[in-house]
Amino acid sequence: MDQIDDSLNQDLDPTETREWVESLNAVINHDGTERAHFLLERMVDSTRRAGGYLPFDPTTEYVNTIPPHMEARSPGDAALEWRIRSLIRWNAMATVVRANRKPGDLGGHISSFASSATLYDVGFNHFWRAPSADHPGDLVFHQGHSAPGVYARSFLEGRISEDQLNLFRMEVEGKGQGLSSYPHPYLMPDYWQVPTVSMGLGPIQAIYQAQFWKYLEHRGLMPKTDRKIWCFMGDGESDEPESLGAIALAGREGLDNLIFVINCNLQRLDGPVRGNGKIIQELEGVFRGAGWNAIKVVWGSYWDPLLARDTSGKLRQLMMETVDGEYQACKAFGGAYTREHFFGKYPETAALVANMSDDDVWRLNRGGHDPHKVYAAYHAAVNTTGMPTVILAKTVKGYGMGTAGESQNPAHNTKKMDDEAIRAFRDRFNIPVPDDKLGEVPFYHPGKDSEEVQYMLERRRALGGSLPQRRRKADQAFKAPTLEAFEQITKGTGDREISTTMALVRGMNLMLRDKELGPRLVPIVADEARTFGMEGMFRQIGIYAPFGQKYRPQDADQLLYYREDQKGQVLQEGISEAGGMSAWLAAATSYSVSNVAMLPFFIYYSMFGFQRIGDLCWAAGDMRARGFLIGGTSGRTTLNGEGLQHEDGHSHLLSGAIPNVVSYDPTFSYELAVILQDGTRRMMQEQEDVYYYITVMNENYAHPDLPKGSEEGIVKGMYLFKDGGKAKKNEPRVQLMGSGTILREVIAAAELLEKDFGVTSDIWSVPSFSEVRREGFDAERWNRLHPESTQRVPYVTGLLADRQGPAIAATDYVREFADQIRAFMPDGMRYTALGTDGYGRSDTRANLRSHFEVDRYWIAQAALAALAKEGKVNAKDVSRAIKEYKLDMDKPNPMTV
Repeated sequence: MDQIDDSLNQDLDPTETREWVESLNAVINHDGTERAHFLLERMVDSTRRAGGYLPFDPTTEYVNTIPPHMEARSPGDAALEWRIRSLIRWNAMATVVRANRKPGDLGGHISSFASSATLYDVGFNHFWRAPSADHPGDLVFHQGHSAPGVYARSFLEGRISEDQLNLFRMEVEGKGQGLSSYPHPYLMPDYWQVPTVSMGLGPIQAIYQAQFWKYLEHRGLMPKTDRKIWCFMGDGESDEPESLGAIALAGREGLDNLIFVINCNLQRLDGPVRGNGKIIQELEGVFRGAGWNAIKVVWGSYWDPLLARDTSGKLRQLMMETVDGEYQACKAFGGAYTREHFFGKYPETAALVANMSDDDVWRLNRGGHDPHKVYAAYHAAVNTTGMPTVILAKTVKGYGMGTAGESQNPAHNTKKMDDEAIRAFRDRFNIPVPDDKLGEVPFYHPGKDSEEVQYMLERRRALGGSLPQRRRKADQAFKAPTLEAFEQITKGTGDREISTTMALVRGMNLMLRDKELGPRLVPIVADEARTFGMEGMFRQIGIYAPFGQKYRPQDADQLLYYREDQKGQVLQEGISEAGGMSAWLAAATSYSVSNVAMLPFFIYYSMFGFQRIGDLCWAAGDMRARGFLIGGTSGRTTLNGEGLQHEDGHSHLLSGAIPNVVSYDPTFSYELAVILQDGTRRMMQEQEDVYYYITVMNENYAHPDLPKGSEEGIVKGMYLFKDGGKAKKNEPRVQLMGSGTILREVIAAAELLEKDFGVTSDIWSVPSFSEVRREGFDAERWNRLHPESTQRVPYVTGLLADRQGPAIAATDYVREFADQIRAFMPDGMRYTALGTDGYGRSDTRANLRSHFEVDRYWIAQAALAALAKEGKVNAKDVSRAIKEYKLDMDKPNPMTV
C-alpha cells in the first residue's frame, strides 16, 4: 500500500501535469465544474478498466466546500442580526448562571449553545418555516444541550417571560411554567416537538421522520412539499451508534428532505473528540460514503484572503496536517500561540500573517461562527435534490466565555461564571448592562418595540410564525370500529387452534378494511413479518419502497409473494429494532408533526423491545406518541427453541415504568379484540396521549367466545373468567389468577385441584397486572390524602373482597410482575406469586414451565401449600401433590441456574 501511495504522490513529469491541469481549468472556465467532473470520472473509469488501482478518497481538503465566489449571499441585516445574536447569547448564559447561583445546584449547559448560536440564528432568521396555512412547516431537532439558547430567543420574541427564565430547571416550583432542562414535549407540550437527550436519539429519529414524510407523500396522505427536517447534533454525539447507524438508509432512499447540522466544536464532555485526528474529515468520509451531500464550513471569512494568497499550497497542507487537539490549543491560548505553533511551522505560512497583529490572528474565525458562511451552506442544503445533506460546521466550544470555558476541556460542564468572566462576556458582545448590575447577571430585553425585536418578529412572520411550536391534536380524528367489527376474533375458534399472534394479524386485517381508518394503519416489522404470519400483507397492501419494485421477486408465482410498492403500506425496516422503533415514532407522532393522524403497529420479538431499545420507548412517552407496540413470541416459556437471549420474562416491568404506556398480556383472541378496539378509540378517536404495549404468543390453542359482560374487566385489567360456584361452608377454595399463555396452565391447575384434592377454584384472567396496580396505587394515594372522605376501594380489592381462600397468581414473567398487586389483596387474603425468574433456555414448553415452576402441577402445589398454611388442607396433601405430580423438591432455584 505504501508503494502505491508513493507512486501516486510522485510527479514523474511536472510539465505534463501542468498541461493537464491547465486543460482542466480551461474546461471549468468554458463549460463549468460539472463538465470537468464528468471528464475526470471518465478518465478514472478508463484507468480502472486498464487495471490501474485507484483508491477512493472519501474526503476533500480541509477547507470550505463552497468557495467564496459561489456563496449565496444572505439578504439579512448582518449588523442587526449580530446584535440579536449577542442578546440571545447573554440571556442564555444568564439563564444558566442565575439558576446555579440558587441553592440546589440545578446544573445546565452554557458552552454548547455558545458554540452553535450562529447556526441557530441563521436558521431561525432565514430558513425554518413554521406550520401555517401556506406550508406544513419544517421540523427542527434542536441539540438538547442548547435549550437555554432557544429559550433566550423566545424570551426576546415575547413567548417566554422573565419569570419563566428564572424557573429554568425548576418545573416543580414553576407549577407548569418552569422550563425543562432539555427538549421535552411531555413537559412543554405546546413548545418542544422531539426529545433529543439522550444523545443519539435525535439523529436516528430524524432519519426515519424524513422517510416517513416520503411515505406519507407517496401514499397520498400528505401533499408533496419542500419541507425539511433539520437535525442538530454535536461532533462528540457521533460516537453514539444511533447517530450514524442509520445514515445509509437516508442515502439509499435519497432523503433530500433531511439536513444534518453537526456542530464540530472538536470537544465532547471530557476533552477532544478526536485529539489525534480530525473529526470533520472523519465525518465527511462517513457521510459521503453513505451517499450524503457533505458541506464543510470550516473557516470564516477572515481566512479567505489568506487562502487566496496561498499560492504555494502550504496553508492548505498545514490545515490538513494539524490535528484537532492542536486546533483546540490554538483557540485556548490566543493569537501569539497560534502564530508560533500553527503558522510558524512553515516559512510560507508564517509570511502570510507577518503583517497581522496577534489580535488579528486570534480573530481568524471558524466557519460555524460566520453567518455568511453558514447562510451559504444552508442555502445549498435546501436546494440539494436527490440526496440528504450534512453540514459540518467548525466552531469553538464555549465561544465568548473567555477563560471561563472557551475551548477548555471542562467547558461542557461549565455552569458558573465569576464576575470577571461575566464582565468580559458583556464587553465582548456589547450588552448594555451597567457595572453595578453585573453581579445580578440580569436578563436583558431591549423592549418589544426595539429594532432588534421587531426584526426578529418580522423574520418569523415571513417564515410562517414562531418556532418551536407543537400541535397537541390533529384536526381530524377517526372513529374507532365497534367491537362488532372484530367478530372474527371475539367468537371462539371451536376445535381450531390459533395463536394470539395470528389473532392480532386477523384484527389488523379487520381494521384495514375500515375505509376511513384502514389507510391510517402503519404495519411495521424489523425483518420478521413471516415469523409473525404477516406475509399476507405483502400482497394485500404492499411493502413501502420509495422507488417501487425494480426486480421480479423469486416468489412471484406464489400467492403471498414479496411485493414492494411506492404506495406500499407496510414499513419493513430490515434487521434493526432501533430503526423499526424510530419509524414507529415518526408514525406515532404524525398527528402532531404533520397534522396527519396515523396508527402504527410495530411487531417485534418482545425481548428486543423495551430492553434493547428502551431509551427510544422512554422517548416515545416523552413525545406523547400514539400507537401499538406488539411484543411478539412473548414470555419466557413460549419461544421454546430460542433460549436465554430471546425469551422475555420482564418486558412488562419495563413498560409499566413509563407512565403513559398501557400494557396488556392477553390470553384469548377476544381479549385482544377488546384491547385493540379500546386502544384505537382512545388514541384515534379521543386523541389521548397514550400508547399501548401488547404481548402476543406463537403457541396455538383453542379460543372461547367473548364472555358476556367481560369487556370492562378486560380493559381494567382483570375479570372473572370462571366462577367456581357458590361457596360451601369450610370447603377448601382458592382464587387462581393468570395472564398470557400461563392462564391456560392456571385453568388446568384448577381441574387438577378439583379432581385430585376436592379444592374449588375461582379463575381470574388478568390481562394487565400493570393497569390493576396503577389503579390500586391511585386509590391508595387518594385515600391517604382524603382521610375524612369515603375511602375508595381498589378495583382488585373489590373483585376479591367476598371471595374465599388464598390467591395464587402465575404468569410467564418474573414474579415481580404478578407481585405488583399484592398491596391490594383484601385483608387476610394470602397471596402467592409464581413467575419465571432466571435466564431463559431452550427446551420444550412443557419442560420450560416445569423448570420455572409455573406449569399446572406447580400452580396446584402452590395452591395446596397456601391452603395448608390456613388449615384448609393438611401438610400430607401438599406432600402427596409433590409426589403425584413428580415435582423435584431438591431442584435448584431456577433463578440461580
